[in-house]
Amino acid sequence: MKKIPLRKCVATGEQLPKKELIRVVRNKEGEVFVDPTGKMNGRGAYLKRSLEAIEIAQKKGVLKRALEVDIPDSVYEELKNYAQ
Repeated sequence: MKKIPLRKCVATGEQLPKKELIRVVRNKEGEVFVDPTGKMNGRGAYLKRSLEAIEIAQKKGVLKRALEVDIPDSVYEELKNYAQ
């Protein structure tokens, strides 16, 4: 039986399978990207694929804390496209 990789959502604190989460990455230059593949280089933080989790992250600034960089609004807009 294959082990399913679990990751923790920074907004809700839930442990979920990696496939149910969306990864946000900060690279060495400090740029922030949404990483749909989950394979980009850089520091990553995971968010649940729900509008609720994305809004919590935006309001409380949890992505800013996790990635240690200001998150542009365009990243949150892109994340909302991935929400289910």
